[in-house]
Amino acid sequence: MRVKVNQALCQGHSLCYMTVPHVFKLDDDGHAYAEEPDVSAADTASVRNAADACPEMAIEVEAEPDGD
Repeated sequence: MRVKVNQALCQGHSLCYMTVPHVFKLDDDGHAYAEEPDVSAADTASVRNAADACPEMAIEVEAEPDGD
C-alpha cells in the first residue's frame, strides 16, 4: 500500500507520528508527511490505524492493485 499526507488538511496533531514514527515524520511546522510513500506489509495495520485516528482525515491510503 501507499500513504500520503494531504498537506492542505494536516493541522499538526501528530497522532500519526505518535502511532508510526518510522513512517510519518514532522516538518519544522509540526505537520506530518510520509517519508516513504510505500508502506511495508508489517506496517499496514498501524498506518491504517493512524489514518483512522487523524482528526482532519488528512492521511490518504491507497491499496496496491494486488489488494495490499
